[in-house]
Amino acid sequence: MAKKIRLGVLGGGGDSLIGVLHRVASHINDNYQIVGAVFNPDFEANMAFAKEIDVPTNRIYTDFDTMVEEELKLPEEERIQVCAILTPNFLHFPMAKKLLENGFHVICEKPMTTTYEEAKILQATWERAGTVFAVTHTYTGYPMVRQMREMIKAGALGKIHKVDACYYQGWINTIIHDKEKRSSVWRLDPKKAGISSCMGDIGVHAFNMIEYTTGLQVKTLLADFNYLYEDNKMDVDGTVLIRMGDHVKGLIRSSQVATGEENGLAINIYGEKAAFRWEQERPNFLYRLSDTEPAQVYKPGHAYNSKLSLEGTKLPPGHPEGIFDAMANIYLGVARAIRGENYNDGEFPTMQDGVRGLNFIEATVESNKQGNVWVSMDA
Repeated sequence: MAKKIRLGVLGGGGDSLIGVLHRVASHINDNYQIVGAVFNPDFEANMAFAKEIDVPTNRIYTDFDTMVEEELKLPEEERIQVCAILTPNFLHFPMAKKLLENGFHVICEKPMTTTYEEAKILQATWERAGTVFAVTHTYTGYPMVRQMREMIKAGALGKIHKVDACYYQGWINTIIHDKEKRSSVWRLDPKKAGISSCMGDIGVHAFNMIEYTTGLQVKTLLADFNYLYEDNKMDVDGTVLIRMGDHVKGLIRSSQVATGEENGLAINIYGEKAAFRWEQERPNFLYRLSDTEPAQVYKPGHAYNSKLSLEGTKLPPGHPEGIFDAMANIYLGVARAIRGENYNDGEFPTMQDGVRGLNFIEATVESNKQGNVWVSMDA
């Protein structure tokens, strides 16, 4: 077996959901070993957490800059090869840029940066660096999402007419209606989260899902946001009309105040021959709908699925594949890229996906700000 890839982790300490998701995902396919980290800005908490999860403490650093400086002193065959950035949004850009400039591979949580301009700077830095860069749009790792992508690519739907993607959550209801709470949460602080909360956090996942599965790009959009309170500067709900061509149109619906909703990401793609439907809370089922045939259900692990789907399936048919497995599939693709192995371009979202995401976020904010008008995205 190939030697394990040396992984560094930034953020994700304590009871962070995203931290445990990345750590478990990195271990699932036996490709990575955590060798260095800054889990927490407080060094005592940082060390305590490393001991709690049994990571050697000799390369637990006081801060990010120290980590880079000390790792570069080590022989190349010992130092961190790839670093996972799991920090709040405002730290993504400076950390990713410095890592790329110093020859590290990067796995970055989304949004990749807080502005589109930063994203373009980061893209130029990455092009000079020549390293691997992945953005963790986790849901692209689900086997049946990958199956949908491959079937659409093969012409299963024919010409696509319409796309409808939504991502509904209700978690911010416990915060947004309390003035003190909504003033203290980093997700609602533009200095830490960027210019958008709802569209920047979850709406961008729906956007990415559309472009990932259809192979088409959003060209223009019109957005309408809801902030709920005058003193709240960040959107918590939004609807976006999209145009992907003269006769290919769609809708992105996103909300953090959809009462009772948990993690309701869903996508419907309608074509001239048939349609696909997939829901994140029921990820094992990909529905194919038709005007002339009975509805069909595709499930993971069966021989009728594509190679990309089957390689992302770890369990026999009938055993649910979950979000840990989806993130693990992204880590697996990154490992193949780092090792110079052949891989499908659908195995992990790239720098270009990160740039498109920031372009989308800023375009929706601009459309809403201008009074809900059509805004063009860059090609």
